Amino acid sequence: MNTYIKRFDITVDSANETYTQEFELDKDLKFVRGFLLTADQDDLLYYRGTAGIYINGNEFLPDDHEARLLMTGLNTDPNARYYSTGKAEVLNGKIKLVYTDANNVNTTFAEYRVSLYVKAEKAS
Repeated sequence: MNTYIKRFDITVDSANETYTQEFELDKDLKFVRGFLLTADQDDLLYYRGTAGIYINGNEFLPDDHEARLLMTGLNTDPNARYYSTGKAEVLNGKIKLVYTDANNVNTTFAEYRVSLYVKAEKAS
């Protein structure tokens, strides 16, 4: 398997907003194997965020999925950090992230970056 990992970013610059971004995958990819979310301020992603993930227009996670469930700790084996999609075929080459920031008593809003990492398999 020829593995490929790509990062896509969204800047969250306003509190209580939904950000929708569609990203283009490389043309030589055959399958999306998994994805994960991180942020430059993990506490904001953990407490404030929900995320939806769509591959080729197919919903893999609903828009209200808690982002914290897609995060992993440093003690997690690097090969086990990605939410598995099985072998999601790359048809139109699009992956969409719908990210919503919402107030939470555990944090104060500050601008932050949310990163979607996509683990894929290249065509042989």
